[in-house]
Amino acid sequence: MKKIYYLSTCDTNKRILKELNLPKGFMMQDLKTNPISEKEVEELYHFSKSYEVLINKRARLYNERNLKNKTLKESNYKKLLLEHYTFLKRPVLINENEIFIGNSKKIVAAAKESLI
Repeated sequence: MKKIYYLSTCDTNKRILKELNLPKGFMMQDLKTNPISEKEVEELYHFSKSYEVLINKRARLYNERNLKNKTLKESNYKKLLLEHYTFLKRPVLINENEIFIGNSKKIVAAAKESLI
């Protein structure tokens, strides 16, 4: 599978997409116009082995709900991912059997390397 989940309105995601220069054949899913489905969340879990690792803990909603001070289970994280796109750490790139989650320089560099 070759797919990237991103947000077209996010300047950071735009910069990363430009930097990655994805080869043809990559499926691109803008989370704002095409929300992630339960099946897709489960696919991400298959690659990452955790719903929590997919959570954007810097998201406005995450902070507004004070979720950092609550004890959450994997099932809670899954529900959050399905509830609103802001909870998914972006971008998420799947290149064959590898997954790259987030926008840290280290993750972006590793994703870029995997595309070579």
